[in-house]
Amino acid sequence: MDKRKLGFLVVLVALFAVLLAAAPGPAVAETPAGHLDPGTQFFTPRASAGARAHINWLHNNGQRADARLLRAMTSTPQAVWFTEPRPTRVQEEVRRTVRQANGQGRVPILVAYNIPFRDCAQFSAGGATTVSQYKAWIDNFAAGIGNLKAIVILEPDGLGIIPWYKQFRGLPSQAGSYEWCQPADANEATAANDRFAMLNYAVDALKARPNTYVYLDGTHSAWLGAGDTAHRLVQAGVLRADGFFLNVSNYVQTERLQKYGAWVSKCIWFATDPASWGNGHFDWCASQYYPADPNDFSTWHLTDQWYIDNVESQTWAYPGEEGLHGFVIDTSRNGQGPWTPAVSYPDPQVWCNPPGRGVGLRPTADTGNPMLDAYLWIKIPGESDGECTRGLGPGGQTVDPEWGVIDPAAGQWFRPMALELARNANPPLLP
Repeated sequence: MDKRKLGFLVVLVALFAVLLAAAPGPAVAETPAGHLDPGTQFFTPRASAGARAHINWLHNNGQRADARLLRAMTSTPQAVWFTEPRPTRVQEEVRRTVRQANGQGRVPILVAYNIPFRDCAQFSAGGATTVSQYKAWIDNFAAGIGNLKAIVILEPDGLGIIPWYKQFRGLPSQAGSYEWCQPADANEATAANDRFAMLNYAVDALKARPNTYVYLDGTHSAWLGAGDTAHRLVQAGVLRADGFFLNVSNYVQTERLQKYGAWVSKCIWFATDPASWGNGHFDWCASQYYPADPNDFSTWHLTDQWYIDNVESQTWAYPGEEGLHGFVIDTSRNGQGPWTPAVSYPDPQVWCNPPGRGVGLRPTADTGNPMLDAYLWIKIPGESDGECTRGLGPGGQTVDPEWGVIDPAAGQWFRPMALELARNANPPLLP
């Protein structure tokens, strides 16, 4: 063959190889760093003794349809809460749970709930008594996880209720008056900073474990504004965590939480990324309170539009939704949304054992939303929120007028409420 023709063929083949290599291949789904794999399967712990006794009673008394409903509810993947104050004991409990879950090829949802001034001395009061005690507890919690897979829900209400915290006014130097949580035995000068320091320590200790996902408290859309939540999360170390959780132990509708979580995640990037023109300005972030009306969901598109115009428009810097911090939503009891009392009470306590509620979407990491890592059942459906009184008297002594009984203490099985949650499930628990 003529050398010139041979040379031309060599060049042609080489050019074809380059074009072939550059051509797009079949799409391959990738999980962004810090986001759960959509195929994640969650662990189902054994039902509590109270739940098992209730199911057996229903079955033995001929109420077999209700027994099946409760069995379906308690056999759905849900979290395991850890409140044991002794560090070595909590390490043993965590290790046992994580090993059992991983042995089944499933990922456990672990709730760390022991921070000082937990729940500001309300129904779920307790926790460690000093910063050093809490750090030791977290070290043992992390050691219990080891190198196995786990999801940690770090301190529900830990950022929504902060002792001696000043209201958000934009920048830290612009903080306003103290919020309502002002425990007398907490140091006014250091309590809020201690809370952030402990959460940062916990994030680092837990993320030092290679297969642990960590989520911080992001409250919910009927509570803090998106900018306020983003600001607290950043102070608590969310930039080194995997994201934040919403709606734990509450009843807010999923569609509202989806929007709210997206706003918080975008605000975190907007106010912290050096390439963003809003760097340092959490106070500029739109929320459910403005330009939207928190009571009119049809207006929430206005806040969506603000993030489109002011965050997503930064095409030179914006990483896209898959590059933002993820969030998880507790759907364990929001299937019927929040409760609106039909009676006027001194304090309706709409978050506390409300009647007529139902469990919501089943747990899954396959949400179809790159920012929404999972729907989870974090609060154990059927367990009491506390001794609710609707403001009519002291807890533990006052009949809850909505149930006609003195409610069980927080965390105890509450039979009538458990049955309502199962019967009113949305979607239904059984075909």
